[in-house]
Amino acid sequence: MIGPPANTRVWLVAGHTDMRKGFDGLAAVAQAALDANPFCGHVFVFRGRRGDLIKLLWFDGQGLLLLAKRLERGRFIWPQASDGRAVLTAAQLSMLLEGIDWRMPMRTQNPELAA
Repeated sequence: MIGPPANTRVWLVAGHTDMRKGFDGLAAVAQAALDANPFCGHVFVFRGRRGDLIKLLWFDGQGLLLLAKRLERGRFIWPQASDGRAVLTAAQLSMLLEGIDWRMPMRTQNPELAA
């Protein structure tokens, strides 16, 4: 996968999102909750109710890209933002995707067994 350019902003939508939504539904949430254009080239990150599933929405100039990741153990660290959004750096997004607390870099859960 080709990553976003260096000046791309990463927006977290605070709270939980219905993970049944696809491209259009998440784009509508980004538009309504963040008052942002989902086709601006920024990355929008959404978390499910249980906290073990996130989806990323990104417009690369040709179309929308939807990525999903589920943690087998642990939960994604999510902010309690009063305005409904938070901005992350690319490094913080990398830590979030690895299941690391991006506020204090430590793994939230270490895998013990594969099966």
